[in-house]
This record gives sequence, structure tokens and C-alpha cells, in this order.
Amino acid sequence: MRRVVVTGVGLVTPLGTGVEKTWQNICSGVSGVDLITRFDTSDYAVKIAAEVKDFIAEDFFDKKAIKHLDLFVQYGLAAAQMAMKDSGLIVTDGNSARVGVITGCGMGGLPTIEKYHQICVEKGPKKITPFFIPMVIPNMPSGQISMALNAKGPNLCMTTACAAGTHAVGEAYRHIKYGMCDVVVSGGTEAVICGLGVAGFSAMKALSTRNEEPKAASRPFDIDRDGFVMSEGAGIIILEEYGHALARGAKIYAEICGYGLSSDAYHIAAPPENGEGGMRAMRMAVEDSGMAADNFDYINAHGTSTPLNDKCETQAIKTVFGEHAKKLAISSTKSMTGHMLGAAGGIEAAFTALSVYEQIAPPTINLSHPDPDCDLDYVPNVARKMNIRAALSNSFGFGGTNAVIAMKRFTD
Repeated sequence: MRRVVVTGVGLVTPLGTGVEKTWQNICSGVSGVDLITRFDTSDYAVKIAAEVKDFIAEDFFDKKAIKHLDLFVQYGLAAAQMAMKDSGLIVTDGNSARVGVITGCGMGGLPTIEKYHQICVEKGPKKITPFFIPMVIPNMPSGQISMALNAKGPNLCMTTACAAGTHAVGEAYRHIKYGMCDVVVSGGTEAVICGLGVAGFSAMKALSTRNEEPKAASRPFDIDRDGFVMSEGAGIIILEEYGHALARGAKIYAEICGYGLSSDAYHIAAPPENGEGGMRAMRMAVEDSGMAADNFDYINAHGTSTPLNDKCETQAIKTVFGEHAKKLAISSTKSMTGHMLGAAGGIEAAFTALSVYEQIAPPTINLSHPDPDCDLDYVPNVARKMNIRAALSNSFGFGGTNAVIAMKRFTD
């Protein structure tokens, strides 16, 4: 069976544009959460989010193109460009049909939908731009990336809520493993910090209302957690068949070695209390890796900072790993980035690859008073240099959809 490795990483996050800035802030325990600046929150119960702060679209696109690209497309395309540059891969007419693009997105261009709905109501349908639909459909990042890179292989978009980015990476892994591609550009992108998006999640009582302490609001596994913090950004990685990467002397961050997916078949928004669906996805990823469970040292948890998720995920980890669960280092990078919804799995796949490559477990910040029901090692508040032989990255989404990928340290 063909081996699959990670050879490039590109990030746009609330902690910085580019891998170096984001990873440094992740390892330093910096929070990207602050008061919302995109719209007036006077009438909103939730006034905080993790906005991308330093993204300059003109660094990646000409001004004419920017007008026709929703922000989630800009983030995804920019991250893909950075990942390709990092990988050193050149797409040519000779290899383009073997290069695919598979991205994940939860909601598409919601801010543009919000904007043009208002225009339609106030000024009439003739004022709607012909670019409206191509700006908002969830598969447009994968389409724009394929056109920008001349990638003519499979072109797919996973729209599976908060598991979308991880499903995208998992399916990219399968496409290479089973011979359909030699390279896949994959990950997730999302940008729905707008009035309608915040109002919708707020109505579900899913969001933290810790408005007076934004940087302390995302606190996974802490007894005082009160909901997740909305975020935005993109994480794109380059997956490549091992022999293909070896032949061109590529830098290899990690080897992707397993993928699991499942459904809770339980509730539209809540996991079962025993975490059974997530447990099956984790178990499947471990089994697909061909390694024993006790070879895993680290988990990048879904860790949303919601009362139910963190408890259920902890139970699922215990079920899968048994006594070894107590020896695992587990962290939620959402404590720093907030929850990027459909982009979360792509960004956290990138973080997992970097963790395996750098041999560093990022911290879970704001973990001041651990929940008694969350009694594992969540790498509280300070990053940890440690031996990471293999790792999991977990993502669980509304609709009861679960995805998990496994990575291991690359060895020849």
C-alpha cells in the first residue's frame, strides 16, 4: 500500500498569517480571541470572536480578483499558495492530472449572503452581482485552488460542519493511498464572523459569553467553560505519495497513516454522553495506522470548550486507549485559536504535523480549574517538548459526523 506524507503547510489564523508566526504563538500559549470588530455587537449577547488580524489580501491577489472572492475563499487560496511554496512542488502539464484538491468548509460565504440579501431586499434583484453564487458556494476554494495551481486531478469539497477539514485530509490520504493521485492539496477554510453567523450560534447557546475576558473565554476541559469562541482562517497541507516526495528531495513533516470516520446517529448538535461515535472514529484511525494504541503519544483534541463535548471526548479517549489514556498528552489548540468550524480540522491537521515534526505538544491555555469529568493530561497552559511517535487529530461536527486522522513521525 502506498505511503502518504506531509510536505507543505500553509496557515491563515487569528494568531498570524503564515506558519512561523502562528506556530510560535501556539507554542507560546497566545490567545487570538478579542472583541469583534467586523460589525456592531451592541444588540448581541456574544461580543467576542477570534478574527484574523494581519491578513493582507493584496499580498496574494490583485485588486480586481479580491472583489470577486469571499473571505473564506481568499483565506483558503492564500494558505494553499503558502503550502505549495513550502513544499517546493512544481505542477507541470506532465503531472497536473495526478495533483488533486480536496478542501473542507462548513458554511461557505455567509457574510456575502448576508450582504446581498440586504441589497436584494432594499434595492431589488437587478442589483445582485453575477459573481454572487461563485463567491459563496462551499466548493469554490477547491475550485479556485485547482485553477491557480493547474491541478487537474480530483477536485472535491467536504461540507461536514466542524469535521469538514479533517474529512478533507482523510479523503486526500485515501486518494493517494489507493493510487488516484500522487499529490493532494487539502485542508479547510472558513470565515463566517458576521452578524447572522454569530446570532445563529448564539441562539443555540453554543458560544461563550465571557465578553469581559475575551482571551480567557476559550477554556477547554476547564470546569468554568461556557461555550466555544467563533473563529476563522484556513489550514492547508500538501499530502504526497512517499516515493514521489523522496524522488524530488522534499522536506517531510510527518506521515499520515490512518483515518477513521463515523456517525453518532443521535442528535443534530449534541454527542452521546459516552462519546460512542467519536470513539469509533478514533478506534478506526488507530486500526488503520497498523500500530498498537500504546504507540500514540499525543492527541490534538476537538476540545471545543463546550460543557458536553469536552466531557464526551474525554470518555471516548478513555474507551479507545484504556490505561494508556493516562499517559497521553492531549491538547486543544482551540483554547488559543477559537473554533474555526469547517476550517478547524485543516488547521489542526497542520498543527498535528508540526507537533510530530517539532516534537512539541502545544498547550491547552486557560485550564485553571480542571473539570473532574475531564481528568486526563491536557498539557495545561505551557507547551511541552516530548517524544511524539504518533498522534491523532479529532474533529466532531453537527449532524453527528466524526473524523479522525492519525500521523506518525516520519522514518525512511
